[in-house]
Amino acid sequence: MQQFDLAHVDAAAALLRHGGVLAYPTEAVFGLGCDPHDHDAFERLFALKVRPATQGVLLIAANFAQVEPYIDRDKVPAEVMAQVHATWPGPNTWVFPRSDRVPAWVAGGHPGIALRVTAHEPAAALCRAFGAPLVSTSANPHGEPPARDVPTLARYFGDRLEATLDAPLGGLDRPTVIRDALTGAIIRA
Repeated sequence: MQQFDLAHVDAAAALLRHGGVLAYPTEAVFGLGCDPHDHDAFERLFALKVRPATQGVLLIAANFAQVEPYIDRDKVPAEVMAQVHATWPGPNTWVFPRSDRVPAWVAGGHPGIALRVTAHEPAAALCRAFGAPLVSTSANPHGEPPARDVPTLARYFGDRLEATLDAPLGGLDRPTVIRDALTGAIIRA
């Protein structure tokens, strides 16, 4: 497994642009990421997780401009967008009606798309270097606790995982809350 640090975040982003799958730190746990438009990389990511493809994943970004094309803005009232903007960047994931830009495999069996503009600098730096949002799903085989350190990543995935961005987690005790943007309903507490 190749390891990058924050001084080499551009090299980590290049690996993603060339179809790689990377583990990287988020607000609470390590996430597995890839280019959401690269179906082969996405399938390798799901093979690592041993997760049903119907579950879908969220996308993480450094700023709103990166996620805006994935939202069907015609279906989202201005006051809802104002509420979301008040929580971003930050540890808040919102599910929106998805635009045609969202690959079907990213959404899985869901009609919406889960998006987060992160304030966690290592993840944001990776998204900035990549130039777009990334797939973000917890770094663990389905049914196991999410990895919170590089040794756990190595134990879970070994050489099957191409690379890791070794940087600190964001300090949250649990993954971010996921809410429906239109209703405010909590999907994951």
